[in-house]
Amino acid sequence: MGVNDRHPAQDYAPAQEHAPAWEAERARLSLLETASEGLGDAELLRLALDHLVAGLQGLGGMAHLRRPDGLGLRLVATCGLSGSLLGPWQTIEWGETAAPMAAFHGGAAVWAADPAGRDSLTRSIPPGICMAAVPVPMTAGAPLAVLSVLTSTPRAGDAAQRALARTVTGWLAQRLRLLAEGAQDAGRARRQEERRAQDERSGPWLQGALRTSRIGAWEWDLRGATLTCDDQAQTLLGFEPGTFDGQVNTWLSAIHPQDMPWVQAVSTAESLRGRSEYSVEYRVRKPDGTYRWVQARGTVASLTDGVPARVVGTLWDITETRRSRDAFSRALRYMGDGFLVVDEDGRITFGNVEAERFLGSSGELRGQVLWELPRARAIGVEPRFRRAAAARAPIDFHARWPSSNRWYHIRLVPVPDGMTVHITDVTDRRALDAERSAAAHAATERATRIAELTSAFAEALTTRDVVKAVADRVLPPFGATGLICQLIEDKRLRVVGSTGYSDTFLGFLDNVPVPPEAPLRSPVTEVLGSRSPLFISSPEDYAKRYPETVGYLQLSEKKAWAFLPLVASDHRAGYCVVSFDRPRHFSEEERTLLTAISGLVAQALERARLYDAEHTRAQELQRGLLPRNLPALPAVTAAARYLPAGEGMEVGGDWYDLIPLSGERVALVIGDVMGHGLSEAATMGRLRTAVHTLADLELPPDELLTHLNDLVGALGDDFYATCLYAIYDPTTSVCAFACAGHPPPAIIHPDGTVHSPGFSPDPPLGAATPPFETIEVQLPEDSILVLCTDGLIESATRDIDHGMAYLSRTLAGALATTPDLLPRPSATGGGSVLDGGEGRVLGHLDRLCDTLVAALLPEQSRTQDDAALLVARTHSMTADSIASWRLPDAPIAAGEARQHVRDQLGAWQLDELAMTTELLVSELVGNVVRHAKGPIRLRLLRSRSLICEVSDGSPTTPRIRRASDTDEGGRGLQLVSALSHRWGTRFTPTGKCIWAEQSLPTG
Repeated sequence: MGVNDRHPAQDYAPAQEHAPAWEAERARLSLLETASEGLGDAELLRLALDHLVAGLQGLGGMAHLRRPDGLGLRLVATCGLSGSLLGPWQTIEWGETAAPMAAFHGGAAVWAADPAGRDSLTRSIPPGICMAAVPVPMTAGAPLAVLSVLTSTPRAGDAAQRALARTVTGWLAQRLRLLAEGAQDAGRARRQEERRAQDERSGPWLQGALRTSRIGAWEWDLRGATLTCDDQAQTLLGFEPGTFDGQVNTWLSAIHPQDMPWVQAVSTAESLRGRSEYSVEYRVRKPDGTYRWVQARGTVASLTDGVPARVVGTLWDITETRRSRDAFSRALRYMGDGFLVVDEDGRITFGNVEAERFLGSSGELRGQVLWELPRARAIGVEPRFRRAAAARAPIDFHARWPSSNRWYHIRLVPVPDGMTVHITDVTDRRALDAERSAAAHAATERATRIAELTSAFAEALTTRDVVKAVADRVLPPFGATGLICQLIEDKRLRVVGSTGYSDTFLGFLDNVPVPPEAPLRSPVTEVLGSRSPLFISSPEDYAKRYPETVGYLQLSEKKAWAFLPLVASDHRAGYCVVSFDRPRHFSEEERTLLTAISGLVAQALERARLYDAEHTRAQELQRGLLPRNLPALPAVTAAARYLPAGEGMEVGGDWYDLIPLSGERVALVIGDVMGHGLSEAATMGRLRTAVHTLADLELPPDELLTHLNDLVGALGDDFYATCLYAIYDPTTSVCAFACAGHPPPAIIHPDGTVHSPGFSPDPPLGAATPPFETIEVQLPEDSILVLCTDGLIESATRDIDHGMAYLSRTLAGALATTPDLLPRPSATGGGSVLDGGEGRVLGHLDRLCDTLVAALLPEQSRTQDDAALLVARTHSMTADSIASWRLPDAPIAAGEARQHVRDQLGAWQLDELAMTTELLVSELVGNVVRHAKGPIRLRLLRSRSLICEVSDGSPTTPRIRRASDTDEGGRGLQLVSALSHRWGTRFTPTGKCIWAEQSLPTG
């Protein structure tokens, strides 16, 4: 905020509206003309600035000239201000808002109430210091210069001060124009003439003007050692007007004794030699005995030989200015932070009390080189000082005094004439910051532990997983060595997990009643009853609180405990105890963290208990839907694996099966209902039952899949399944299979080669359009069939083709590491044989299953789909166990059949079965002759049972029926059913085959 005074930009002429003001202006003009004799533009600016500072009772001032480019101001003269404060004011740019530039732009005086803090430039001025800026007018264009005065009076100038400002700046503008026009000589002659005339007529009104402006005038004749003072000067010096005798000694007697040394030092002819200006501040005694501060300024006039002859100048009261300046100096001197001002060479020009204490100096700091002081040298001030000076940028650093262990923040700020050094004790601040940092670190660590534990709990499925997560994530950070988790089940506490305790101690805790049924008062009963955590720091503390259960201390071998209640969904689920092998005091932070952790543990254990229950039911369901054990069959030796999905309930839609058929044939089945879960498991159970039913009808693979496709399609549009159905005939070593959207089988030949039959699988069941393609493969003795679902070989990073290739490579690798899987050449040269019996072969297949699962489904990469694997080694029937004959299509066929049976059973040493077999064969052949058509063939198979088969060319299937007492026929099949272990009919490519099995005699 400010007040503007405009004045015309023309040659100055004093206003004459009021006689006193006019006389004052005339007097000041005369004084200025007298003092400016022979001065250049810079000296004129300084002289005008001195008068303006004195007239406005200022603390100091600055004079700025317009730059040659007209886009700013530059500092050319100062009064009463140090270099450190003037640094930012060396140049004022065009866009600045400080008072000098505002006066320059507006062409009017600006009286600023308080410029501090208004912008970046005026921040260098201490708060409470005000500024008045007066432009020096020109006849045209922008002002030539701006005079600025710093005052302690927060108000606009009064009428006398404004008149003074107009007088000084008007005179200065006129003188500067004269100099610029090269009229110095003419002007000098004119001013000399005017001064002589003025001397003759200005006596009374000049003195009045000086009194009005409260400035005294004086002239000191150095040769005569006389001092001439006007009345105002005498009054300021403490003399009654007219009583001063003009003697220098009389003047010196009025000066304060403490100021006498420097006044005398600058007031001798020798000290004034070669100087054009004289300035000194000192205290003088007033009539009432008190002192005032005055400032004397003058111009030194010298003879031609350079010897000072006289000094003409002014004297004014600067008591208020000194008070403000001294107050500021005292504040700086005794402020809480250290402050130093050093010149460009590092010499200290000012240092306050705190800086002296900081530097440990018992003497005067002024004049000493900063980095030569021991403490400053110890913290490496010099290199930092030079870096800051070279970069013209502040440097901050911290230093610690070893003797006091206190920390200080030191800031070096370059200024035009050197450097300022700010020193602040930051010990308490650093301690507070360290405390805050430690608290923040503790909070971060606590949050990190909670986050890690929460993440571990999110992955934990079972109660065992939760207990392991607590043991891994909670015990190490606290240095704990023991953990027990007990949950309430059927009003009893059961240990669900522990670490760091013996089985003997856990036996005492497991399956105990829950309070209030518990007979003894203990930490457990208290925690469960109050649902509040309990912390026991030592065995002595435990014994003092719970003397009845102190016997447990020796068994537990622990020294401190944190008993934490487990409360989930507002009901108590149990408790856990974190224990230590040495006494421990629990801080408030640890108590809070452990209490928070107990809540997470309770929620995790509650979820895990639900999962365990669901998991148990899922396992029971899955065991009920899949074969409990694969049947032991002569044609194949098989092993299988089912692997549930890695997440969720362990049930799914994958299944496998091994179904015995007639004629020692065997059906190998593997399938996959899309998805995994209870719904898919139920669908899988229905399909598996359907496959068993259709297999009992002895349907070929393609027809069976056709019926199965109809079944899946009837379930709905959202149901799909894949299936591979294979029938292996050990009498021909032929494996026929059909595939609906399923991966093909992998075949390991006895020579160790691995391959998969090349074919294009039909679409999945539910989406396929029959008929299905049937593939037949000839399998040598002891070949291995590997059937699997896509969950075993397919993943997000591996498609089905790459999966089959990887399966083949894995099988080849397994053969290389497990040579027992392959048959070895017979010692007699009659083919190859397998080492060991049936049990050992099955063991080899089990290991092969484990190898495939480990390679294709490593534990660390859980699959998102369930998987099934079926591995079967094939066995062919030997030629001497098979007998086959062609029979005539005539009544004699039955007789020939009976003869063949007697002869073959005799050769097989099965005479005990001859009569029964002859009856069966006679009945079966007779039915063919009577009801069917040829060709007729009889075949006997000796395996785990005696199998009798009669084939014909008719597709008609015989049916057993109940015959009445009067029926002549219809009892043949009843006889067959009574004589055989089991019997049935299957279709063949040329007709049908009726078969019957008899158990072999024991012994």
